Amino acid sequence: MHRTEKQFIIKNLALFKEQLFVWGNQHQTVAWLDSNESISSETEALLAINSISDLETSYHNAFHQLENYIDSIQDYAFGFLGYDLKNDVEHLTSKNTDTTGFPDLYFFQPKKIIEVQKEQVVFKYPLALEVEIEQDWQEILATKNQKTTKNHLTIKHRIDKSTYITQVKKALQEIHLGNVYELNFCQEFYAENAFINAANTYLELNKISETPFATYLRKGDLHLLSASPERFLQKKENQLLSEPIKGTAKRDLENLEQDFLQKSALQKSTKEIAENIMIVDLVRNDLSHIAERGSVKVIELCKIYSFKQVHQMISSIQCRLKQEIHPVKAIKACYPMGSMTGAPKIAAMQLIESLENTKRSIYSGSVGYFTPNKDFDFNVVIRSIVYNATKKYVSFSVGSAITAKAEPEKEYDECLLKARAMRSVLTN
Repeated sequence: MHRTEKQFIIKNLALFKEQLFVWGNQHQTVAWLDSNESISSETEALLAINSISDLETSYHNAFHQLENYIDSIQDYAFGFLGYDLKNDVEHLTSKNTDTTGFPDLYFFQPKKIIEVQKEQVVFKYPLALEVEIEQDWQEILATKNQKTTKNHLTIKHRIDKSTYITQVKKALQEIHLGNVYELNFCQEFYAENAFINAANTYLELNKISETPFATYLRKGDLHLLSASPERFLQKKENQLLSEPIKGTAKRDLENLEQDFLQKSALQKSTKEIAENIMIVDLVRNDLSHIAERGSVKVIELCKIYSFKQVHQMISSIQCRLKQEIHPVKAIKACYPMGSMTGAPKIAAMQLIESLENTKRSIYSGSVGYFTPNKDFDFNVVIRSIVYNATKKYVSFSVGSAITAKAEPEKEYDECLLKARAMRSVLTN
């Protein structure tokens, strides 16, 4: 489908982004992707609203349906992949309780796309809606800042600390038996009979996190508020890039000397380095099935990146996609992401299903978009709040990588560290 484009100059990037976000959130179908001025992104933010067409499905034959959908629309598509699409990739099942009500896969072809760049904004509308660009531009500029509201929810643990430690010990037994050598074990925190202003809460979460793959997704009464620091997979022409995260340390911005020491300790941690390299090897293996021979390269290994809440150890793996491989098949070959499963991947996912007690749903899935030429960019859904307004249910999950050297108490503390930002905006 052909879209017309029109550019406007913006003078105050931060102000305009908030006005655009608030204006966009009045719609029932919204995808907001924010790079928070990341130096690695040419696009500062993307807003997609309302749908010309959409695809919603369970995991059954989901990737084939998505491939057909992308081919048929020949346009932009925004949406998400749920974790349980693992069952479409391998012969697996999901029998745990679904608490959030999200479908396994949802993508929509937007009526309106607005791309924020560093100094300008680009409207990408269908020809039939070209006349609305100027009106929308004026409405956005007139939009008032979102009024801050505080949440005061009571957050419950899906499993208590002793149960968590018991489950980690079970994982360690499997590791010592050689059935897996790394496992991402997650736990859910939740609130029932809860009401939040989802847009306000996202802005607060983003303000204290400022991560490069932040996302706000709305599908009617279903909301995802994500402060994700992690890229799952990006395609630019024939180049694929994956940037898995393994390794986390707390920040101490009130004591910069201590903050530096914590960053240095992460950089030198043999346990964290081992975790990261295990997943790098897994990603290299996933990419090798779809890459041109000899093109899989590790371009950064165990590099430390610092965000407002945490230091993270990130690696970058790149390859050239085989010409005959459809972009959706490239995603399927790498799905779910190794950083949220473990290694070997199939055995890790089977063990995850037996140890965890709720479906991950959209958590540890992926949000992103396809362009008309079938390039794409997808994050990893971590550091995220899920809100089902109909059920009045708020949820967030966190996890850590369990390896042979894992200490259950320390893994529990790492989960609490990762939960801090979500908890703070929900409980004030």
